[in-house]
Amino acid sequence: MFLTVDASSIAVAPFERRADKQIVRALAQHPVALIGDAVQRMGMLSAAIRPRTSLGPIAGSILPILVREGDNLAIHRALDEAQEGDVLVVNAQGYTDRAVFGGLLGAGCVARGIAGVVIDGALRDVEEFEELGLPVYARAVSPAGPYKHGPGSVGMPVACGNVVCNPGDVIVGDADGLIVLPVDAIAELLPRVEQQAAYEIDLKAGLVNGASR
Repeated sequence: MFLTVDASSIAVAPFERRADKQIVRALAQHPVALIGDAVQRMGMLSAAIRPRTSLGPIAGSILPILVREGDNLAIHRALDEAQEGDVLVVNAQGYTDRAVFGGLLGAGCVARGIAGVVIDGALRDVEEFEELGLPVYARAVSPAGPYKHGPGSVGMPVACGNVVCNPGDVIVGDADGLIVLPVDAIAELLPRVEQQAAYEIDLKAGLVNGASR
């Protein structure tokens, strides 16, 4: 951690089970709405968790984090476990009156190659994320800063936006919102998503051709 504080209150479960990055990149070429249609519209996070930057879509393996309301010690600890391409998914208890993520943590994420951050709670320093090039999603924005006492956990399943997020699951986000996909299913899922995309292309072409007659 880049903070010299006691993090013994944070439970850590290291894991190495991450999704194939090539498949993740292929999934990220498609809109979240289309992916959702291919999986019977399941796994999409609450619409209350919105993109807070104008940056492009995010996609990566989930590193789940649990924090106490208004406390971000576990997020700091998580940076020691994060790998390039991970997405930090934080259950912040849906608390919106105190931010648990800001510009300093954002800079730490960029230094470690984090692909994005999703918070079921609040963040601050939004303009800094634009400058850093770090896509962030959150339930709210608040200027109030966090505490750093814990407890919390890193690498254990959490709920975020009403969806269970397991370590290593894949999360994809765009301007519409976010979807979580089980890591064991993505290889089988990709052809279904591509099939759905081809179907919609044909359908739109038919509509356009029909309208031009």
